[in-house]
Order: sequence, then C-alpha cells, then structure tokens
Amino acid sequence: MRLLHEVLDAAPAGRSAIKHSDVTLTYGELRDRSLGLASWLADRGVARGDRIVVQAANHPESAALLYAASRLGAIFTHLHPAAQPYQLRHVFADCEPALIIADQGCMAAARASAVADVCCLQELPADCGPGRAPVGQSASPSDPACLIYTSGSTAMPKAVVSPHAQMIFAARAIQQRLMYRADDAVFCALPLSFDYGLYQLLLCALAGAQLVLGGQDEAGPALLATLARERISVAPLVPAMAGTLARLLARAGQPGTRLRLITNTGAAMPGSVLSQLRAALPSLRVQLMFGLTECKRVSIMEPDGDLARPGSCGLPLGGTEAWAVGPAGERLPPGQTGELVVRGPHVMAGYWRAPALTASRFRVGNDGTPILRTGDFCSFDSDGYLYFAGRIDDTYKSRGLRVSVAEVEAAALDVPGVTAAAVLPPSAARPAALLAVTGDVSPSHVLRELTARLEDFKVPAACHVLPAMPLTAHGKTDRNVVAARLGEAPR
Repeated sequence: MRLLHEVLDAAPAGRSAIKHSDVTLTYGELRDRSLGLASWLADRGVARGDRIVVQAANHPESAALLYAASRLGAIFTHLHPAAQPYQLRHVFADCEPALIIADQGCMAAARASAVADVCCLQELPADCGPGRAPVGQSASPSDPACLIYTSGSTAMPKAVVSPHAQMIFAARAIQQRLMYRADDAVFCALPLSFDYGLYQLLLCALAGAQLVLGGQDEAGPALLATLARERISVAPLVPAMAGTLARLLARAGQPGTRLRLITNTGAAMPGSVLSQLRAALPSLRVQLMFGLTECKRVSIMEPDGDLARPGSCGLPLGGTEAWAVGPAGERLPPGQTGELVVRGPHVMAGYWRAPALTASRFRVGNDGTPILRTGDFCSFDSDGYLYFAGRIDDTYKSRGLRVSVAEVEAAALDVPGVTAAAVLPPSAARPAALLAVTGDVSPSHVLRELTARLEDFKVPAACHVLPAMPLTAHGKTDRNVVAARLGEAPR
C-alpha cells in the first residue's frame, strides 16, 4: 500500500466499515462511494495537488471524501464544525482550496469566509457512478495526502503537510502496537479535524474493524449507553471523556459494556481516572500514547504498562528512534531531561507555506532520514521508555529555577478530589504562576497537598476552583479561556 485509498481498497469488502446514526457502510460500499465522489470531484475540476476542505461534524461522507481526494492526488483538509469565522478566513487564505464542502450547520459561515465554491455535505449526489475510476495523473507516495491544521490555541492554526507515505507508515506502526481486531467496534467521538480522530479511519481499515462515528452529544452523559448499545470494544479517549466514562460507570452498577481497550493521547490521563475505570471494568486494558501532529505518534505503551512505569508514555514506534538532547544538541543519557528529537519515516514534510518554521523544526539526517526537533521536554529511562516533561513553551522560571507546567498539573491531578488542572505561567502582569482546578476541593487544600508533592518553588502562588475546565474543540485544556475566567488577558 502506497496511497491512502489503497488502505481502503485492501480492506475486506463485506465487513462493516462505518456506522453513523442509522447509516452503515461496508468497506466495499465505502470504496464505491469514494470512487463515485472522486469522479464527481474530477468533473468539478479538482486535480492532483488541489486542496479540498471539509468542515463538518463526524459523518461517513467525510471518510469517503478523504479516500476520493487520495484517488485524484488532491489534498484533504478537515475542519471542526465549530471553527470560528476568523479561523476559516485564515485557513481558506492559507491553503486556497479548489472546493469547500460544509455540512448544513456550517454553510453560512463557510460561504461568508469562502474563496472557492461551497457545496453542502448533505446534498452531495447520491449516485456518482461508482463503476469508473477517475482519469488523471495519480499521486506519488511523497505527495501530500492531508493538511492537518493544529489547534492554534496561542496563534493562528498552522498546517502540517502529511504525505501518503508518512501517514501509511504511521498508521501501520500504530496498528502493530494497538492490534485492533476484525471483530472490534471502535467508537470515535473525537472530531476528524483532530488527527487522533482522523487516523481511526486508517486503523480500522487496516484491521477490518468497524468504526462507529459519534458526536459531542454522545461523548457526555450518553457515553456509557452508546458504548453498550453499539457493543463498542475499543475507545480512543481524551481525559475529559475518560473522566465522564468513569463517573457514569460509578453510577451504573452493571456497566453492560464489552469495552476491552481504551487509548489516550493529546493530554496526560489522570491516574485517578484510570484507577476508577479499571475498578469498574476489571478486564479493561489501557494503552497510553504520546505524539504530535508533526510525526503523528512518537511512542506507545504496552497494555497496562503504565502500572509498572507510572508517568511513562511507552517506547518509540517500530522503525523509528527518539532521544533527548541538551542545549548544544548533544544526546543526553538516561534520566536527564532535554528536548525530544524524533527520527524516522513517520516525520511529516513540514509546515504548509512556512519555509522558515519548517527549517527550524524539520531536518534531514546524513542517511536521508527525516528528523524532527519537537519543542517538547522529555527524558528516557535506561530501557528506552519516554517520559514527557512538557512543552518548551510551557516552562517558566520560579526563583530562578525552571518549572514545567506539565509537572505541576500532574501533581495537582494526584490530589484526591481534583478532576482537572491547568497552570497559568507568570506573565508581565502577574509575577507568579496560578493554578486552576475542578473538583470537590478547596484552594487551600490543593496548595497544602502540593507542598507534599513538589519542591516549594514549584508550588503556584494561588489556586482557583472552577465549576468546569474549559476545553478546546479537540478536548484539550484551553488556557486562554481559563485566564479570561480568572479576569486576565490570554497570554
């Protein structure tokens, strides 16, 4: 397999591929739909190298359009349905799409910001003639398959150029660790604009598993009922969803679910949440992961490996290498913290139309293998397991010593009763760090407990308890909103 659509074409045609609401498509039907949509796109003038943008809630048509774009050599981009007008204007100006496809709820905003034709996802032709493959120049494995825009929490989103070869290598390497099975039903309420959600399409196709697409409404109070009704066996989760599931299971008594595996990436999973999930579902297995869009996935822990190595994110993917470097670029020995460097065929091709930024992060080794300077702090133990220590951008000085936001947040999450935590580093207007938490706790109790877990200089100056932790569209803590709720300007 060299191109994304070849992953779909190799999947067992008769098996269920995608279920969404009352629609179920087999892999053969999804293949035919992608062929038909490729013909429709070609008839509208979409060709190799053109960009198509889809802005929609999770829907089977998005999957068909991904594979249709691959068949033409076009470049696919998926945007969150809640993307704001200023974000749409930025993305459309940045990637200059040949066509924009939006679901009904996004049409007005897409048209207001559009620089190209806009079509409604729900009004795509039902019969596009699936019998014929589109005529035209096919893609090369080194061609971009997707532009995946980062969340842009502190700046405008930037697009990671994700070629066919790198995406297929990453998906295969991840599947070798997670081992999705043909009889699995995988629940995905993560938006397809988030690479964690998008890659579920590829992982399920490689395994011949069924992907059950959900929405935000199914990631809340309805989550446990959805898992039981759809007979879900695998669930990729972010911490907020995992916390919801733990609370629902605690109330349910009889969980009624066949869930066998949960995975996590994007943000650290609180140990207390994992303990609650394991207590409610004794046969459940957990695989923690670490990655970033620029190389998709860095490391994956073996099932339940976090119990033996608390705080670790696992070993690098097969066929790849990762290490920590010091200020001069020297490799650091086990136990020392430095910048994470990643090397391998999963390193993407850089940032779209950003040559200076690309040159600062993406390098090529002497043997031609791509190398990524991640901008993350980490360390490795003597067995090669990775321990994430935070973003370089998310470190600050307290009493002249470096403090990691990730370390302080992890310590706060270890305090009984704390369900979420966010650190606001010092700023020009505020000389000391602040901590925001959620849960049935008092600020004084949290700070007192932190003194038993951290050195004095790492304990924030103050703690605030919020009724709920604000999240980005991808389920990560939105520190800009936290700052606003505490009456501060975003950093």
